[in-house]
Amino acid sequence: QVQLAESGGGLVQPGGSLRLSCAASGSIFRVNAMGWYRQALGKQRDLVARITTGGSTNYADSVKGRFTISRDNAKNTVYLQMSSLKPEDTAVYYCNARIDVLGGISTREYWGQGTQVTVSS
Repeated sequence: QVQLAESGGGLVQPGGSLRLSCAASGSIFRVNAMGWYRQALGKQRDLVARITTGGSTNYADSVKGRFTISRDNAKNTVYLQMSSLKPEDTAVYYCNARIDVLGGISTREYWGQGTQVTVSS
């Protein structure tokens, strides 16, 4: 069994910063790509940022230059540093990871429970 535990969401004023964390735990052989998605009320879930094991990253155009994704492979943890936050960044943010489990035969995709980020004055 694998779990993704997120933390760091909350309420922040426009222009402020937040840092999200997501730690993978359980019967893990290898954590491959990790990423963050977000879903605003009434909208679909979209990719925010993604990072490979080797550190290659890609970002949604709307967050480039404001958000930074990073990871600590030793801790199976991914981070999302969010700066210059805007009201349109308000959403539930979900951690995502592609993981090879111990004794498994294929890579599976896992999701965190989501953490609310609200940008408002």
